[in-house]
Amino acid sequence: MNTDIMSVLLHKASFDGLSLKELAQQIEAKKKCKDKLPLWFSTPNIYYPERLNLEQASSEITAAYKSEKVNGRSLVDLTGGFGVDSYFFSEKLDRVFHCEIDEDLSDIAAHNFLALGAKNIISVKGDGIEFVKQSKVKFDWIFLDPSRRHKSKGKVFLLSDCLPNVPENLDHLFDKSDRVLIKTSPMLDLSAGLKELREVLEIHVVAAQNEVKELLWFLRKGATGKVSIHTVNFGNSGTESFNFDHLEEKEALSSFGFPAKYLYEPNAAILKSGGFKIVGSRFGLSKLHEHSHVYTSDILTDFPGRRFQILEVVPYTKRTIQKLNLDKANITTRNFPESVAGIRKKFKIKEGGDIYLFFTKDRDGKLIALRCKKV
Repeated sequence: MNTDIMSVLLHKASFDGLSLKELAQQIEAKKKCKDKLPLWFSTPNIYYPERLNLEQASSEITAAYKSEKVNGRSLVDLTGGFGVDSYFFSEKLDRVFHCEIDEDLSDIAAHNFLALGAKNIISVKGDGIEFVKQSKVKFDWIFLDPSRRHKSKGKVFLLSDCLPNVPENLDHLFDKSDRVLIKTSPMLDLSAGLKELREVLEIHVVAAQNEVKELLWFLRKGATGKVSIHTVNFGNSGTESFNFDHLEEKEALSSFGFPAKYLYEPNAAILKSGGFKIVGSRFGLSKLHEHSHVYTSDILTDFPGRRFQILEVVPYTKRTIQKLNLDKANITTRNFPESVAGIRKKFKIKEGGDIYLFFTKDRDGKLIALRCKKV
């Protein structure tokens, strides 16, 4: 797929039923899917939708993760989109209903399901909520990914402002299934989501390459009590998992200490989950400061995140940072009044190299800098 788009647009050859502009769009879209959707990329006769639809689609790695968490015979995907999640669900369940209100996108997904050999997906053109309301059967699972863009409000972060409005329709969903799975933006605050939803059994924070991609809310009709938090980070060197529940985090006690021999930074999924006390307690680590969320120990231990050897700790002053004599370093700030960009500009430190600088506060609240190397 090294075809130059301009050469396609300038080419005079004709393609039956396909304009040169449309062909160029297909080539560009396929290129974008190489890493995110390798199965679609490598499958013949796949047709690609508009750019926004591709951007909003799940990646294969996150879709496969979701599919491992469902069981039973039937699932209805109320906001099917490009159909990535529906396809992976279809590999685990007997029947999947793919609902999509955009007729063109529905046709594209249906075409691709056939190209992928997924014959147990039933395409439904129309509003997924209305389809469920009018259904005379119950489903083992209902899945939906509410749009974070509202026609009148622009980009939104509350579930009640998304389309469809999940809190408003939750009774209708539980009428047709005992289990509901909701995918939301990583921007959604977990506490805010718990206030808007009910009967939440589990929340999964899913990251890839240390970037949170989506939050998954598993609801079960009649569920009460503690909510289980699952974090997962898919990386080149393997998968990091860390699970806890709200009560554990609430009751956990943090120990605090000055920088020791090693420094630990939790992965993005754990940081998003809010498990700041339990992760230190579980691994026997001391926090540098209550709000810094970086940890230290004298003995190196396994940890779901980045690990560093501390080479030097200095107070944060212009003189001490200049004495480090660094023209290049990887910089991270945690609970610090200045930004990474501001620090780089002030001390003329370029990005990169083998040295890692952490700017944070110690247990007494004093500003410090830690020069480290990766373990």
